[in-house]
Amino acid sequence: MRYEHVFFDLDHTLWDFESNAKKTLDALYKDMNLGAKGVSEFDVFYKRYLVHNDKLWEKYRNGQIRSDELRWKRMWYTLLDDRIGDEKMAKEMAAFFLEHLPQRNILFPYTTEILTYLQQKGYHLHLITNGFEDVQWHKIRNSSIDHFFQHVITSEASMSLKPHPAIFQYAINKAATSFEKSIMIGDNIEADILGAHGVGMDQVFVNHIGQNSTFSPTYTISHLRQLEDIL
Repeated sequence: MRYEHVFFDLDHTLWDFESNAKKTLDALYKDMNLGAKGVSEFDVFYKRYLVHNDKLWEKYRNGQIRSDELRWKRMWYTLLDDRIGDEKMAKEMAAFFLEHLPQRNILFPYTTEILTYLQQKGYHLHLITNGFEDVQWHKIRNSSIDHFFQHVITSEASMSLKPHPAIFQYAINKAATSFEKSIMIGDNIEADILGAHGVGMDQVFVNHIGQNSTFSPTYTISHLRQLEDIL
């Protein structure tokens, strides 16, 4: 085999973050009775949250904010769109979200099947994720996929974030392998694909949503089943 070690991203690649987050935010909206507190209808609230979440994650990856700020400020900014400057409520929303989100277990189609296939073929499987240590472990355990992975490398444990080289080097050291014998599979061009490319690791871009990109990864797929044609 050309590759021996397969490193997966988790959110948006295997674990369907959008579907899980939407269900969790819907429960939050109803449980905290946000409509009665002046928050826009759920669909508007949800779209605004996604915008703020994406912006704050970019800042977090670039070292511009701390993880604790990201956790509650995405709620804070979403509330501010409705002119609600309630920091206490934003932090309560953040706590609810982080408690309930990891309990969701919606995976992308064929996730369990492809992990089983790769494991049976003898590949060593690992995760590299920018998510928080406790949250990510809950996700993979509640989704019943934790047994597939030999190492789960998080940004908190490695003290680095994709796309920075340090997290990839940390992962390689943990797995006791080399970049040449490894491949990175993920959905984010900047974090997963360019990050891996920058350290000399081949990549598979999992383009679930038909994104356009000016960069050409080693491989591009639109469905996890297509990994069987590569590995």
